[in-house]
Amino acid sequence: MSLTPLLAASATIQLHAFAALAALGLGLVQLLAPKGTLPHRTLGWAWVGLMAVVALSSFWITSRGAYSWIHLISGWTLLVLPLAVLAARRGRVVTHRRSMMSLFLGALVIAGAFTLLPGRIMGAVVFGW
Repeated sequence: MSLTPLLAASATIQLHAFAALAALGLGLVQLLAPKGTLPHRTLGWAWVGLMAVVALSSFWITSRGAYSWIHLISGWTLLVLPLAVLAARRGRVVTHRRSMMSLFLGALVIAGAFTLLPGRIMGAVVFGW
C-alpha cells in the first residue's frame, strides 16, 4: 500500500478521497456509538459536512471530461443529507436512520468499492495496480 498515487493526483481528488476516508471512519464510529447523545449529534454534523464535501467535490472529477453514473449518487447524497437531518430534528428517527444508513452504504461503501478497481487511483493506493 502506497499513498504515492493519491498524493500525485490533483488537489480536488485528494480532498475528495481524504474526506471520503474520514467520513467512512467517522460513519463507523456513528454506527457503533450510542444514538441521540450530544457526541452523536456533534459527530453527525461533522459527518454531514464531510459527505457534502465528498459529493460536491465529485462534480470536479470526471472521466475524460464527462460525468458518469457515479455523479447521480453525488446528487442523491446532496438531496438526502438535508432530508435526513430534518427527519432527526422532527423526531422521525426511523427515517433518519434509514437515510443515513443508505448514504453510508451506497455513497461510501458501494461507491467506494468501485474506486478499488484496476486503473483507479485508490486501486493503485491499496493494491498497487
